[in-house]
Amino acid sequence: MESFWIAWNAVVPFFIYFAFGYGIQKTGIVDKPFFIRLNQMIFKAFFPVMMFNNIYRTSGGQGVSGKLLAVNIACVLLLIGASMVAVPLLVKENPRRGVIVQALYRGNCVLFAVPLAENVFGAEGASLASMVLAFIIPIYNVMAVLILEYFRGGKPSLPQLLKKMITNPMIMGAAVGAVFLWLGIRLPACVEKPVKEYAALCTPLACFVMGGTLQFSSVRKNLRYLVPTLTVKLVLVPAIIVAVSVLLGFSPLERFVLYSQFAAPVAAASFSMAQAMGGDGDLASEMVVVSSCVSVFTIFMWIFVTKLLGII
Repeated sequence: MESFWIAWNAVVPFFIYFAFGYGIQKTGIVDKPFFIRLNQMIFKAFFPVMMFNNIYRTSGGQGVSGKLLAVNIACVLLLIGASMVAVPLLVKENPRRGVIVQALYRGNCVLFAVPLAENVFGAEGASLASMVLAFIIPIYNVMAVLILEYFRGGKPSLPQLLKKMITNPMIMGAAVGAVFLWLGIRLPACVEKPVKEYAALCTPLACFVMGGTLQFSSVRKNLRYLVPTLTVKLVLVPAIIVAVSVLLGFSPLERFVLYSQFAAPVAAASFSMAQAMGGDGDLASEMVVVSSCVSVFTIFMWIFVTKLLGII
């Protein structure tokens, strides 16, 4: 039951953010175009600050096994590659293709993987999970830009993709953060504080917008996409990752860090990126909301099963 409450406590704040946005929508205080404009602002102004802050504040990954990082990155890229092959065969519309591919590989790791690792393995678990994610999250975002641009109305050339990727606000924020980190540049404390606070606003604001644009009639219509995508995301992929981590001889802590990353629900940032870059914003929002609800039970199930089998 402890594992269930860990997952529950991680997901309840999201429900509150979603519900608040949905309530504001129903009161008529603001209309849907307002939420769309707010989402554009989040994507162009707040997410770059978040990306800068994530890189700027990282410890650089000291103490992370090279084998763990290599396997982790390989799993992410293999999952993306398999999705890029399979999804276009099953889904006709480009805006939905990009959203589904992004949902399959991109998890809400910071808010799920790190707290779960800390609760199961203590400070050592939180430290390892945070250091691994310092490498993985930039890959998530770079690949999301490439995927969404690829499915935005056709197949642009490689130079076009590279140009759009480089000028993407999130990539620019990450690049500036990397420069500060590598050069050892530190901001004054009076600047660091507002940067950290603006970065912390990203997830609540993105979830607020998701709630404000959520239509339950659309959820019913999109069940044919939601059910198979989230079954693969929350059940099949974690099972494969657990098996791979056992076969490769990782320690219980390393297995859990890998598992929790791939078992996390769809990242909230995927909605903002999808809506801002020509994806199906409604479907992206529903992927985040529904996966967050279902993951409370799937995470509990996986922790229970892996502990029962002595894997972690």
